[in-house]
Amino acid sequence: MSTVTVSAFIEAQDVDVWRLLTDLPARADWLSAVGAVDILSTGDLSSGDLGPGTAWRETRVRPDGGAEPEEFLVVEAVAPARLVLSSRGAGADYRITWTLRTVERRRRGCTEVTVEHEAVPTRAYGRVLALILGGLAARAVEGALRRDLADLALAVGPARSAEAA
Repeated sequence: MSTVTVSAFIEAQDVDVWRLLTDLPARADWLSAVGAVDILSTGDLSSGDLGPGTAWRETRVRPDGGAEPEEFLVVEAVAPARLVLSSRGAGADYRITWTLRTVERRRRGCTEVTVEHEAVPTRAYGRVLALILGGLAARAVEGALRRDLADLALAVGPARSAEAA
């Protein structure tokens, strides 16, 4: 099993970060690597509730310009603090945990967002690939998580949070 963890401080309240993070139809608008989002099953998204069993497919654009679909399933959602997703891959299962924590930074409130990405090989070739390409894959995942956090910070930044108030 390999785990990659990335954190960032976002100059916005946790409820604003949560609202954007869990707004599935808007994901393609603020995530630079996502071209499209298809909701597969829902809780009551019309009321803003995102809960266990909610699933979606997003098409991520790879650095080489190709596209790759990824499906996510909500395992746990505790607003506005914790979102746990699972995703099946070729030879590995993934668990992505988003943790939001209010902190004071520069004498203002902001949100520390931590994303933990765990990969558990499910087949023999997944374990072999993890041994051979583990470091390279971890760096690629870290880069993608950092990009997603930067996109989230930009989308929910102070100007946008003030508009929502």
